[in-house]
Amino acid sequence: MLIVRVRIGIDVGGTFTDAVILDSETYELVGQVKVPTTHSAPEGVAKGIVEALHRVLEEHQIDSQEVEFIAHGTTQATNALLEGDVVKVGVLSIGRGMEGRKVRLDTQIDPIELAPGRFLLSVQRYVEDPQAVPQALGELRQEGAEVIVAATSFSVDDPGQEEAIMEQAVQAGLPAVGTHEISKLYGLKTRTKTAVINASILPKMVEAASMTEQSVKDSGIAVPLMVMRCDGGVMNIQEVMRRPILTMLSGPAAGVAGALMYEKISYGLFLEVGGTSTDISAVVNGRVMVDYAEVGGHKTYVNSLDVRTVAIAGGSMVRIGDGKIKDVGPRSAHIAGFPYAVFSHSSKLTDLRLITVRPRLEDAADYVAVENERGERFAITVACAANLLGYVPEGDYARGNQDSARLALEALGKALGCSAEQAAEKILELASAKCVPFVQQLLKDYAMDKGQTVLVGGGGGAATVVPHLAKALGMKCRIAKNAQVISPIGVALALVRDVVERTVPNPTQEDILRIREEAERLVVKAGANPETVDVHVEIDAQRNLVRAIATGATELRTKERGMQLPREELMRRAAEAMGVPKETLTWKGGTELLEVFAGEQEVRRLFGLARRRRKPIAVLDREGVIRLQLPHGLVRETTAAQVRQDLQTVLERHSQYGDGGIEMPKPFLLTAGRVIDLTGLVSPEQVASLAEAELQRLPGAERVLILLGSR
Repeated sequence: MLIVRVRIGIDVGGTFTDAVILDSETYELVGQVKVPTTHSAPEGVAKGIVEALHRVLEEHQIDSQEVEFIAHGTTQATNALLEGDVVKVGVLSIGRGMEGRKVRLDTQIDPIELAPGRFLLSVQRYVEDPQAVPQALGELRQEGAEVIVAATSFSVDDPGQEEAIMEQAVQAGLPAVGTHEISKLYGLKTRTKTAVINASILPKMVEAASMTEQSVKDSGIAVPLMVMRCDGGVMNIQEVMRRPILTMLSGPAAGVAGALMYEKISYGLFLEVGGTSTDISAVVNGRVMVDYAEVGGHKTYVNSLDVRTVAIAGGSMVRIGDGKIKDVGPRSAHIAGFPYAVFSHSSKLTDLRLITVRPRLEDAADYVAVENERGERFAITVACAANLLGYVPEGDYARGNQDSARLALEALGKALGCSAEQAAEKILELASAKCVPFVQQLLKDYAMDKGQTVLVGGGGGAATVVPHLAKALGMKCRIAKNAQVISPIGVALALVRDVVERTVPNPTQEDILRIREEAERLVVKAGANPETVDVHVEIDAQRNLVRAIATGATELRTKERGMQLPREELMRRAAEAMGVPKETLTWKGGTELLEVFAGEQEVRRLFGLARRRRKPIAVLDREGVIRLQLPHGLVRETTAAQVRQDLQTVLERHSQYGDGGIEMPKPFLLTAGRVIDLTGLVSPEQVASLAEAELQRLPGAERVLILLGSR
């Protein structure tokens, strides 16, 4: 009998835990279940994860041997920090002399306020003699420390002293972490603070992770359980038990992973719309944008999804004042405990009168609802307005009863002296206005071309917010397939990921290659198949920072998916993505699995007085998926044997030199089905060296395309 291979993704939300099954071959959704999230259970959210797993296997008759990959996202770390459900941490540091005095100061961590009135507390011991470590550990335990952070000034280069402290702590029955395990960056103060936050949730997370892992094994699933990271990748349970802080904010990251892998976004903004808020994040050239996370207002060394959250979503309620609609949100129908009018049967919405309510006691009484003759109340929401005006298509998860929406909005319009349609348009206008600044800031922060950027909606409420927002901004948009479960889909398809950061002034080519190899080793150790690993290297010359981001799949992906499209259709899709007439496009070459097209576009500025021509570029795979977009650039063909010389030559020719140093174009390489991003480097020599390392396994005659994009 043919065994179907499947992937399982489980995402823990604030209200529900969703589980999905995907066919590993086609990525088609096989089945899904939804269970209540078990925040208050003794086992925490782990109970809901296990329940969702068992139900999805049973209801869809999946044999445990058919599971090729399983992962879950968890809110446990985030909730523990938000709720102050943490343990006291003991910090033990070693140093001598003048340097030792600085170590003592840098490892004294003030109480970190996690929520109003809830603090993460740490106690500290500093010793100069390693022989004093056992006594210091005993004193920290007496002061209530349940986990130890070992901290020394240069442990990123030599972790020996931290490892010795950790070993003695474990022997004394205390879990321990070292600052070198959390980050390889200098800056002992921030490194220690990050390690303290990590340690404070360690016991709780280890217990939950062990319980979940055992339940997966008991189900007969042989593949290892993976857990979502806050930067959009996954890691194995062993890494969770060492660095649970990396699971913070993994909910939004799961949605972006779905956008990357399932929706194949290469260049766009992803908006995950729920009932209360919308998370907005950027994807540039197939990579999710990340930044250092903050906890309690404190910067950490944890790379997390750069997500902007706005308190607008499908369930956002309407507010009135001075005889007009004055605002939308931040409270939602969920918080008020009211059903949405649009999702209620129209027979219940009779003899309506408009009332004002307080969703919570501390709120102003300016939120509106409608009440029928039986005293039943229904919320007027963004979803009501979007359904009435036709933004939510038939079959969409957010599709409701338009007649019900009209009845509620007519009651609102009657009270304010306008039509139901006018009231609905005003609601969506105010909702979009709250999202616009976040979108514009992301476009600016990541130098994204508005004309080529697509807004992709995910989450159950996507259609209630994204189409009108796109219209207001004059941008392209689409709603993700199976948008309501895009987060668990993202978990099911996520790649293993790890990051290595080093402080290296004026890094040499050897430094760059060494850090790249370290990232590759780590991601393989975390569960990635070596043959699937890609590494992106970035250099921040101002901060003397070298960062290598490695990603890889847990299994070898060699299967061809989808039908191969003719070049004519690929050209049509490229023109649509670039926003230019198809007639202006030219084919610029291709590899075994990729095709490159360039267009012509006139850009007018200063009220049309200034004009310039640019040549946008799009790279598509044979299935028609946009793999790379550049607002302006050029293409050159070379071979694997010639790539170092040709790349260095073309970069030097098209670079500009000034008082601030060299400004290079953005370099990419195309080979077979790979798009190699070399944009993080700062000199032609570095780019050429890394390119040679990336292509060293290819035959010398293998065709390689060089793409340069303008900065």
